[in-house]
Amino acid sequence: MAAIEKDLFFYKEISFCKVYSRESKTALEKLLLQNHISYFIEWGQTPLYQRVFQTHGREKNIYIFRINQADVKKAALLTQHMDNIELVHA
Repeated sequence: MAAIEKDLFFYKEISFCKVYSRESKTALEKLLLQNHISYFIEWGQTPLYQRVFQTHGREKNIYIFRINQADVKKAALLTQHMDNIELVHA
Protein backbone atom coordinates (compact mmCIF):
# COMPACT_ATOMS: atom_id res chain seq x y z
CA MET A 1 0.00 0.00 0.00
CA ALA A 2 1.41 3.39 -1.00
CA ALA A 3 1.95 6.15 1.52
CA ILE A 4 -0.01 9.38 1.14
CA GLU A 5 2.15 12.37 0.29
CA LYS A 6 1.77 15.43 2.55
CA ASP A 7 1.52 17.91 -0.34
CA LEU A 8 -1.03 15.86 -2.32
CA PHE A 9 -4.10 17.92 -3.34
CA PHE A 10 -7.32 16.01 -2.87
CA TYR A 11 -10.38 16.70 -4.96
CA LYS A 12 -12.56 19.28 -3.22
CA GLU A 13 -15.88 19.75 -4.94
CA ILE A 14 -17.89 22.85 -4.04
CA SER A 15 -21.14 24.44 -5.19
CA PHE A 16 -20.19 27.06 -7.76
CA CYS A 17 -23.40 28.51 -9.19
CA LYS A 18 -27.15 28.16 -9.64
CA VAL A 19 -28.53 28.19 -13.18
CA TYR A 20 -32.14 29.11 -13.84
CA SER A 21 -32.70 28.19 -17.51
CA ARG A 22 -31.99 25.25 -19.79
CA GLU A 23 -30.35 27.49 -22.37
CA SER A 24 -27.92 28.90 -19.80
CA LYS A 25 -27.26 25.39 -18.49
CA THR A 26 -26.32 24.17 -21.97
CA ALA A 27 -24.14 27.22 -22.62
CA LEU A 28 -22.36 26.84 -19.28
CA GLU A 29 -21.74 23.13 -19.89
CA LYS A 30 -20.10 23.90 -23.24
CA LEU A 31 -18.03 26.70 -21.73
CA LEU A 32 -16.74 24.52 -18.88
CA LEU A 33 -15.92 21.63 -21.21
CA GLN A 34 -14.06 23.90 -23.65
CA ASN A 35 -11.93 25.17 -20.76
CA HIS A 36 -11.25 21.71 -19.29
CA ILE A 37 -13.20 22.31 -16.07
CA SER A 38 -14.92 19.21 -14.75
CA TYR A 39 -18.33 19.67 -13.18
CA PHE A 40 -21.29 17.89 -11.62
CA ILE A 41 -24.87 19.12 -11.86
CA GLU A 42 -27.35 18.78 -9.01
CA TRP A 43 -30.90 19.06 -10.24
CA GLY A 44 -33.80 20.38 -8.21
CA GLN A 45 -37.13 22.06 -8.56
CA THR A 46 -37.75 25.66 -7.68
CA PRO A 47 -40.57 26.05 -5.13
CA LEU A 48 -43.75 27.56 -6.55
CA TYR A 49 -43.56 30.75 -4.45
CA GLN A 50 -40.06 31.44 -5.79
CA ARG A 51 -41.22 30.93 -9.38
CA VAL A 52 -43.99 33.47 -8.83
CA PHE A 53 -41.94 36.14 -7.06
CA GLN A 54 -38.36 35.80 -8.37
CA THR A 55 -36.75 37.76 -11.19
CA HIS A 56 -35.20 34.62 -12.71
CA GLY A 57 -38.36 33.86 -14.62
CA ARG A 58 -40.77 31.07 -14.12
CA GLU A 59 -38.38 28.20 -14.79
CA LYS A 60 -39.47 25.09 -12.91
CA ASN A 61 -35.98 23.57 -12.73
CA ILE A 62 -32.87 24.84 -11.04
CA TYR A 63 -29.40 23.47 -11.74
CA ILE A 64 -26.56 23.71 -9.23
CA PHE A 65 -23.12 23.32 -10.79
CA ARG A 66 -20.42 21.85 -8.57
CA ILE A 67 -16.76 22.18 -9.59
CA ASN A 68 -13.31 21.62 -8.14
CA GLN A 69 -12.26 24.30 -5.68
CA ALA A 70 -9.06 24.85 -7.68
CA ASP A 71 -11.09 25.97 -10.74
CA VAL A 72 -13.35 28.55 -9.05
CA LYS A 73 -11.43 31.68 -10.08
CA LYS A 74 -11.10 30.56 -13.70
CA ALA A 75 -14.79 29.60 -13.92
CA ALA A 76 -15.89 32.88 -12.28
CA LEU A 77 -14.04 34.88 -14.93
CA LEU A 78 -15.59 32.79 -17.71
CA THR A 79 -19.15 33.16 -16.42
CA GLN A 80 -19.20 36.80 -15.33
CA HIS A 81 -21.33 37.98 -18.28
CA MET A 82 -23.72 35.03 -18.56
CA ASP A 83 -27.47 35.42 -17.98
CA ASN A 84 -29.62 33.41 -15.55
CA ILE A 85 -26.62 32.38 -13.45
CA GLU A 86 -26.13 33.18 -9.79
CA LEU A 87 -22.66 32.52 -8.38
CA VAL A 88 -22.77 30.70 -5.07
CA HIS A 89 -19.02 30.69 -4.49
CA ALA A 90 -16.57 33.00 -6.25
